[in-house]
Amino acid sequence: MKRALLVSPTDPAQDAAERLRASHEWVDLRDADMVVALGGDGFMLQTLHGMLGRGRILPVFGMNLGTVGFLMNEWREDGLDARIARAKPFTVSPLRMEAETIDGEQVTSPAINEVSLLRETRQTAKLEVEVDGRVVLEELVCDGVLVATPAGSTAYNLSAQGPILPLDSPLLALTPISPFRPRRWRGAILPDSGTVQFRVLDPVKRPVSAVADQQEVRDVALVRVTSDRATRLTLLFDPEHALDDRIAMEQFAV
Repeated sequence: MKRALLVSPTDPAQDAAERLRASHEWVDLRDADMVVALGGDGFMLQTLHGMLGRGRILPVFGMNLGTVGFLMNEWREDGLDARIARAKPFTVSPLRMEAETIDGEQVTSPAINEVSLLRETRQTAKLEVEVDGRVVLEELVCDGVLVATPAGSTAYNLSAQGPILPLDSPLLALTPISPFRPRRWRGAILPDSGTVQFRVLDPVKRPVSAVADQQEVRDVALVRVTSDRATRLTLLFDPEHALDDRIAMEQFAV
């Protein structure tokens, strides 16, 4: 199997890459069958987004040389061939964000972890929330709101007190960020076959940005989120460090 090596620009990742280049054979990404990525979770997301942009999706075995490394395996220089041979694959589908700004600009972007709407100023956001064509909240007053995939449910979603979703579940988490009204609403779990739409009720006075993982769109008026179930991204994990087990155990973290 031909492998490409993608490396974060950080010093630890660059140092590790030098050692791997000296001990293993690598090919250009265009000729590869799979990718080894060195960095943190942010670099993993960047790697996956790059493949979505090129339209050629390869399995990725990541090794953590960042901070958290939830989407990565442990960094070890030795035994890489054997680790890849017995790695456990996990597939995830990204979200698709369609955003319209107050100036009429249309922006479409994938999101592997979550799509979040965030207030841009000191004033709270006011949003209308619609699910599958039905208005479920006429006015959500909040700092923001997000839609998370199972893979992203332990990231920003968890920090916002959202639910942890099993990796293989056909579900999405709809989670408010510091909700003010309705005061008792804490979010919802939705099937990933549906469409969630947010309409900004006062986009000029109370501007809102939309963020798909790492891509931000400022001053949005309307945001539509769906699951792109036709697209499958494959992450490879050491069997003893599998993503589904780590997601499950996050429910018991203290």
